[in-house]
Amino acid sequence: MAQFDTADLKLEHLWEHDPRGHRRSSQCDRLCVSGTHPETADTPSPCTSHHFGHYTPKCLPIHRHLPCSEDVWQEVSCRTSIHAENEVEAHKLANNYMFGFRKWKSHVTERPIEDRSDVVKELYSQQNFIKPHAGSVVTFGNVVYSILFGWWISLAYVLVCLLMFCTIIGIPYGKLCWRLSGYLLWPFGKALQKTSMPARRCCIKFPHCEAIPEETDDVKGSPEVKESAPLLHPPPSVITDVPPSAPPPQKSQYWCRAGTYVWLLLGYLPLAAVHALVCFLSWMLVFSIPVAKTNARMLHTVLLLPPEEIRLQTVQKAQSCEARVLLCCYRAFNRYYYKYEVDGINVFAVNLLSLVIVTLVIGYVDHNNSFVSSEVKFATTVTSIIPLSYYIGMGIASISAQSNFAVGAVVNATFGSITELTFYLTALLQGQRSGTKCLAEIVKAALTGTLLGCILFVPGLCMIIGGCKHSEQRFNSRSAGVSSALLFISVGGVFAPTLFSKAYGNLVCENCSNLSGDKGSPFTCTACYYDLTENNLSLFQSHIEPLVYTVSVLLPAAYLVGLVFTLKTHSHIYDFHISNGHGHGASTVMSHHNPVVHWSRWRALAVLIVATLLTAVCADLATEHITPIISSRAVSQYFIGVTVLAMVPEIPEIVNGIQFALQNNISLSLEVGNCLAVQVCMLQIPLLILFNAVYDVGFVLIFSDLHLWASIFSVILVNYIFMDGKCDYFQGTALVVVYLILLALYFFAPSPRGC
Repeated sequence: MAQFDTADLKLEHLWEHDPRGHRRSSQCDRLCVSGTHPETADTPSPCTSHHFGHYTPKCLPIHRHLPCSEDVWQEVSCRTSIHAENEVEAHKLANNYMFGFRKWKSHVTERPIEDRSDVVKELYSQQNFIKPHAGSVVTFGNVVYSILFGWWISLAYVLVCLLMFCTIIGIPYGKLCWRLSGYLLWPFGKALQKTSMPARRCCIKFPHCEAIPEETDDVKGSPEVKESAPLLHPPPSVITDVPPSAPPPQKSQYWCRAGTYVWLLLGYLPLAAVHALVCFLSWMLVFSIPVAKTNARMLHTVLLLPPEEIRLQTVQKAQSCEARVLLCCYRAFNRYYYKYEVDGINVFAVNLLSLVIVTLVIGYVDHNNSFVSSEVKFATTVTSIIPLSYYIGMGIASISAQSNFAVGAVVNATFGSITELTFYLTALLQGQRSGTKCLAEIVKAALTGTLLGCILFVPGLCMIIGGCKHSEQRFNSRSAGVSSALLFISVGGVFAPTLFSKAYGNLVCENCSNLSGDKGSPFTCTACYYDLTENNLSLFQSHIEPLVYTVSVLLPAAYLVGLVFTLKTHSHIYDFHISNGHGHGASTVMSHHNPVVHWSRWRALAVLIVATLLTAVCADLATEHITPIISSRAVSQYFIGVTVLAMVPEIPEIVNGIQFALQNNISLSLEVGNCLAVQVCMLQIPLLILFNAVYDVGFVLIFSDLHLWASIFSVILVNYIFMDGKCDYFQGTALVVVYLILLALYFFAPSPRGC
């Protein structure tokens, strides 16, 4: 299993008994030696295994000759060490530290199961062997299984048992169903064994062995197995052959019986439907996947065997006879199944694909909302964007890890914001067709909500969760400074037209009244705004519109400069080194076998295209069914935009940030939010302006006062907190509280103009 962690004060264990002065000099020795003597910078470590090659810097006591400054100490103290199994994973991890690249936690290559933890090995283990089990099988999860699944599965077997007895020729299958009904009611600590073996061997050589999995005769008699026996002084053992009670029936005789076909028609088919339903339900619950495995093995193995070959036996703590095991399980639930993956895809993302299918069916079949309301359709379409965003992120990470930095930067810039842009464009087109400006205001609220969530909520939540595990977390202040500078530039550029309009525009107010009736007394007005169209069209066309186009050109140019700065000229500020020559930066641990990627570049590209198309379809359905929600006066349209539409597509990114924080890699957690915020201002908004210039959809880069001051205040606050290069849960709480206060402002704010 890959080990990926930051090396904040990584060598503390070497200096834990030394004073501060000695620690600083030792750290400086390491930096100065690797810079002065490159031939000694990377030497093989003696602590190597047959799986990994670990390269660590060599240190020489030359601190009396090469002085180091305080700046060098500050820079090296936050150096990051990358640990990866292979070159592709190392490239992916290096991309995580690059500006403009989407941060991705999951692996893009297959990991050998023998290198993973025991907890993960348990998730992928099969249920065809008996293994040592400590403790009682009477657990809360097993009791829940009997309540949710066990009783009605057992009832189905009882009914099939009665049906088989009625057919007379199916009586052997009826007896089997009766035995299996009790087994499936409580299958824990029991085993289904195959009794049609030529012989059983009672073994004293391994007295604690309970059972051996199914194996073929070819494997048993292979020379490899024979040669694996000890050559010198084997332990004494006694093997006793027990003759079988009856010769095993031939396989062809089983399919020549009339009762077999009666069983397949009247017994197997209804039980197959029951097991398929249980498999689906237990798989969708994720944590009950062991139940799905049990029912799947019953379906494709146990129920297709002759009934006389199946024997039910209670597992004993000490069993000395070998036997073929068909099925054995101890637990119905496992809380670690959230880590389970199918072809590199997290099980939750796999399960949520069914929601995408349901969304498309109810969205395009039920046009008149006869069966499902618009509110439910909107909720399902927005939720369906979550797994699609995950697949887009997985595709981007796979292509970037197998390509050079230039290709990775292009792919991230092209597809990194595709989910949000798809929704924004469909909403603007829907508003243009309906002739309302409300959807354009909601798009602006969603843009602002993404900006606020990425610079306040995402870093704050990661600081809180990471701070609960680590008292204080440090990050690279220089790399964070690059993102902060670009964030200042982007926010200033995006809100420049708004500030210009407030300085030179005309203030127009509606519903003005004078209660006193005196012409000299002040008027009371409501719904005041700066008009830039009907009454002051010349200002907009001559000054503000050219300013908007200028900003839309300068912001992507600044983004490109940031890419060149971080990827080419000043890549050393990210403090990592890949020894295979694909990048710069910290020590790397890689295995020597060829990596097997989950998705090839062409497959990842195909997934990207399909996920993008499905996202466009779901976004179109969401904008179509959002009208009843925005028409409701219970919730402000601002609040819908800054919460649901802004943050739901970013849930996979939030999960990645939290996982980085738990691994004490707060640098990547902060970069997750900063990268998204910069892309909103420097890529998404200029693309929307370009689209509006080609096809007028009524998108004007003029934001409300609430958007303006909330964004400016948030950027200033974040830069103040990130100034010292360290954080804790208190600072994260401050960011989250400020974010919640801003959400309260949006919740109680009146509806925008046009809604």
